[in-house]
Amino acid sequence: MRPGPLTSSLILSLTAACSHRAPLSVAPSEPRPAAVRLDFQPPVDRVLTETQRSVRSVERGSQTLREEVELRTRTRFTPSEGGWLLAQDVPSSRLTRNGQQVPTEVADVLARFTLRAWLAADGTFVKLVAPEAAQEALRQVAPEGTEDGVLERFFEPEALEARARREWEVKFSGLFQRNLVEGQQSWVVDLVPLGDSQVAYVLERTVQGTRDTPLGSAVVLGLRCLDTVPEDAPDALSEAWVMAGRPELTPGVSCEGEQLVARGRFMPVSRQLTVRATVAGEAWTLMTESRTEGLQEEAR
Repeated sequence: MRPGPLTSSLILSLTAACSHRAPLSVAPSEPRPAAVRLDFQPPVDRVLTETQRSVRSVERGSQTLREEVELRTRTRFTPSEGGWLLAQDVPSSRLTRNGQQVPTEVADVLARFTLRAWLAADGTFVKLVAPEAAQEALRQVAPEGTEDGVLERFFEPEALEARARREWEVKFSGLFQRNLVEGQQSWVVDLVPLGDSQVAYVLERTVQGTRDTPLGSAVVLGLRCLDTVPEDAPDALSEAWVMAGRPELTPGVSCEGEQLVARGRFMPVSRQLTVRATVAGEAWTLMTESRTEGLQEEAR
């Protein structure tokens, strides 16, 4: 979902026009792809419902462990201070491990608070609003002294904001209020916890055109991972890595996926990404997917 103004511009610059005189006869040039504009115009007085699913598996010797999380989220946008207030709640969630549902206090905590984020008018993530509400919800579920501290650290305001900021930027930074053309690329650094380690990679997003969906025409983005920043990398790619703090990228990490974002009125139509990495001799696979189920008028 990750966010202060974005620190880098992630679109390719236009090639400067040649200043010399054109020859008398030139070969016809290929037509340039039409540009599409992705403006940030969230739906007002509507509830955006999404289903989200994450499947994490690891091969340890002859064993394969599989964990799956499913969430249903409801998101509302309200004009606020020249920007937007995003409010998202999670009315239902569940965790299964090796096919068996596992009781977890996380589901109770998520159902007890609403995540609120302030976005700038152009869709830039600015900050979370009252992130301490998550810790208050945790205290209602697990009073102090009954936890091992893992959930407390997970729902700390700073950690919560860092995750929300990174999720929003990975999905949407550098896309809004711009003219996008087929083949155009943008980059953003992502960090994913796997086991006791953290996998880092550069997510490369390539505009692949548009597609008609039940939610209207959508921009299609192809997704893949880079495990290194080449010496001859575009300036925008190098800048994205530098502004992320020059993290050490995980060797051999790979991924593939696709993201669709509706034009006109902002809606995250769908997103699917599968990441594969080997960490400490263990083969990890993480598949995440989300899909907008509908847009309903908010009950009053």
